[in-house]
Amino acid sequence: MAKDDDAAGAGNATHYPRAILDLFDAYVHGAIDRRGFLQQCALHVGGTAAATATLAALSPDFARGQVVKPDDERLTISHVDIASPQGNGTIRAYVARRAADVGKTLPVIIVAHENRGLNPHIEDIARRLALDGFLAVAPDALTTLGGYPGDEDKARAAFATLDRAKIGEDFVAATAYARTMKGSNGRMGAVGFCFGGGIANLLATRIADLRAAVPFYGSPAPLADVSRIKAELLIHYGGNDERTNAGWPGYEAALKEAGISYKAYIYDGAEHGFNNDTTPRFNKAAADLAWGRTLALFKRTLA
Repeated sequence: MAKDDDAAGAGNATHYPRAILDLFDAYVHGAIDRRGFLQQCALHVGGTAAATATLAALSPDFARGQVVKPDDERLTISHVDIASPQGNGTIRAYVARRAADVGKTLPVIIVAHENRGLNPHIEDIARRLALDGFLAVAPDALTTLGGYPGDEDKARAAFATLDRAKIGEDFVAATAYARTMKGSNGRMGAVGFCFGGGIANLLATRIADLRAAVPFYGSPAPLADVSRIKAELLIHYGGNDERTNAGWPGYEAALKEAGISYKAYIYDGAEHGFNNDTTPRFNKAAADLAWGRTLALFKRTLA
């Protein structure tokens, strides 16, 4: 794994003590609930009021991080409902492409969300990819529960009730559908973040003609299935993300043993979620470097 020291210290998360960042990570991933975060955070910041303010500051501000507006006239946005008989029955996907590309066929990128469903940040990621000339397809695992509810806490709670294996099947179904959907040229890649990073790894083991997969701080693919990977992998980790990074040594060994084409980078000083520009964990130096590498891979492998 390559290490990028130039990303160190570039994020606002460095303003928070490690103990608070670790508590927030535990909260985001369901290890503790909101009350547990506030109670434990209060011990570090001097009381419940300060803990509540800290949680608000660490939580996403979608307007702050928005890069491409939903009504950007350069884009055409649509939705498609996809049958998923092995998953949760159906999954709805957000589809973005340049208006100038309507009627053309384009390479497809599946965009896999974090553990809150298809929130405004992931829709924005899809729009960014569309402006770079891709047909971006972003499925929402919360479809059968009414879709993203507009509230991160409610979204996280709803997501926790779903069967993870069925969610995986939903994304497999969406990827298979996207291969031949109107506007697709059949060349496909996948990118995912946090939970979605694990989905990107999973898709690499399940979709034989996937050309590239880019997991950002995601769980490894099932190690027994690594030999099935045909896609080129680009794997991004935050240097301070011990929880996620613990799975890398075993994954790397399996990739090497299977002869899989991959590159992996650790961004020194970056947190879990460093690419998410709606929260203080955003690390601009690391995110810019990782995203530039991601686009370069997609443009090379999907051309």
